[in-house]
Amino acid sequence: MRALFGKATIKPSQTLDTENIPQHIAIIMDGNGRWAKSRGLPRMAGHHSGMKTVKRITMAADRLGVKFLTLYAFSTENWKRPKAEVEFLMKLPQEFLSIELNELIEKNVQVRMMGYKSDLPDHTLHAIEEAMHKTANNTGLVLNFALNYGSRSEMLEAVRQIGQSVKAGDLQPEDIEETHLADRLLTAGMPDPDLLIRTSGELRLSNFMLWQLAYSEMWFTDVYWPEFTEEHFYDAITEYQRRARRYGGL
Repeated sequence: MRALFGKATIKPSQTLDTENIPQHIAIIMDGNGRWAKSRGLPRMAGHHSGMKTVKRITMAADRLGVKFLTLYAFSTENWKRPKAEVEFLMKLPQEFLSIELNELIEKNVQVRMMGYKSDLPDHTLHAIEEAMHKTANNTGLVLNFALNYGSRSEMLEAVRQIGQSVKAGDLQPEDIEETHLADRLLTAGMPDPDLLIRTSGELRLSNFMLWQLAYSEMWFTDVYWPEFTEEHFYDAITEYQRRARRYGGL
């Protein structure tokens, strides 16, 4: 798991190796509030602008042939934010999907969600579930929203399920393998991310896909998420293509 911090300077054009596009890209979309503050705007304006970046990067990933795009939209820790901000964030999926769902369907994008549905407001959950239902048979890019998601909770729940299997006599402790845990994570059936991108200059994982990112390439930029462009996205993939993924080997 190697990381690079870069400013992601915008280039007028880039040539990517189409045979080496990451199959699964995960993004920690960070910096909305700081972007807004730097412009004298309320934090909500940053979140709303960040929503437009989601559309921009989703379309870029689709054009490049990325198979899975996982976006960290709201963490289990984000409930600690001010009530007004949380309520605004919970309205964004509904607004985004009401505007973009038809185009996502047209582009053959499949919408998924990984996270805990029980705590989400009804209007948020309804919008997500409607999008998932309407795109369930699409076979193109999988747009996976990590919403009310926390990796430690995810792994604890997987361990509990394994414990129940052991208790029931269906699994012996000495027979437990990595696949027993991986198959019980919220990403079951998806490949681990090849590339993690985090915006805004923060250099941490913030409880995001801790198991799945074990051998992912990591790329950090100081660009705030609302400013993140297709060219920045290409910069990250270009750097990914320069690296040799050894998975612990030579």
